[in-house]
Amino acid sequence: MPTDWITTPLTADLLRGALDLESTEDGLLPHRLPARARAQAADPQLELAEEQPSGVRLVFRTRATAVELDTLPVKRAYDGAPARPDGVYDLLVDGRPAGRATVAGGDTLTVDLTSGATAYRRGPVGTARFTGLPAEEKTVEIWLPHNEMTRLVALRSDAPVEPAPADGRPVWLHHGSSISHGSDAASPSTTWPALAARLGGVELVNLGFAGSALLDPFTARAMRDTPADLISVKIGINVVNTDLMRLRAFGPAVHGFLDTLRDGHPDTPLLVVSPLLCPIHEDTPGPTAYDFSALAEGRLRFRAAGDPAERAAGKLTLTVVREELSRIVAQRSAEDPHLHHLDGRELYGEADAAELPLPDDLHPDAETHRRIGERFAQRVFTEGPFAGRGAPPSERSGSAARR
Repeated sequence: MPTDWITTPLTADLLRGALDLESTEDGLLPHRLPARARAQAADPQLELAEEQPSGVRLVFRTRATAVELDTLPVKRAYDGAPARPDGVYDLLVDGRPAGRATVAGGDTLTVDLTSGATAYRRGPVGTARFTGLPAEEKTVEIWLPHNEMTRLVALRSDAPVEPAPADGRPVWLHHGSSISHGSDAASPSTTWPALAARLGGVELVNLGFAGSALLDPFTARAMRDTPADLISVKIGINVVNTDLMRLRAFGPAVHGFLDTLRDGHPDTPLLVVSPLLCPIHEDTPGPTAYDFSALAEGRLRFRAAGDPAERAAGKLTLTVVREELSRIVAQRSAEDPHLHHLDGRELYGEADAAELPLPDDLHPDAETHRRIGERFAQRVFTEGPFAGRGAPPSERSGSAARR
């Protein structure tokens, strides 16, 4: 190991994928919503989700053969549920996977699934270490854990580090639910949006918020104000999960969300993606609840707690949501030629569910994330509405997003 480390200040020009950075007494905290939006979101679930840095990565140029990143993560634990593994840090060198690390220590947030009560325990700073890197000049990316709030404390290397310059690749701004956030993916660079971005030759800004893709106006305004060349929104499953609204409110809320996006991006290709197949909610409304009989056996599973008969009163199911999204896009596209629609079952449908069922009845596993990412890249970046917009394969090494 090197004896003379160089410490590089952690500044905004080293980070990609975050919309805001907060200086805390424990380190630099990346946010995926700006401060104004966070001030309007009095929801602990959204606060937790947007602080988890899915898609956020450090990107720099260096000749270093060894790099260390000190962080103070917040690890989650659930009483009565299986233990969660430590968050993963992915290393990419010139756009290619080159290593993984985890960070021991950190704070712990424990949640009682029955009562909702929480307990917080402080812990020590830990270090993600990467060694054996090639000695030549290269672009290094460290993708932060997609499912673990992470405060950045210090960056060290055995050679100088400088911010990577922008390489001109289009910026893809995506918003969605826990599946877009990366729930149950193997690592931050293998969530389905990260995989699709790499295959499509674009730079990802991932606003996938677990449990929180709820057509919030502050999220729409944050997207409106974020520079982007391509935009997609995956809508529906969280609105059903939370039993948030009826059909009468859902349609106008979708229109309002899209109107706000168009205020800032009037001609940007905009894709509306309906929900993936989720058998428990295809024809049964929410809310979604924990399956406590499975928890008693040490397994995490979910169930649909609504009544199918309530559809007549306007309760939403995934079938209803897909029909409404298809109708809305068809209506709007008559005057908006850059608006497009994708049925989420093209990414994960009945045949996929038979082969790769959702382990907890709600979220895909690592293999399914890969399938969804590859299909999105093929149907959207290669054949569909974003075709020809990404960088060609010869230009996809390295990374430097404009945010």
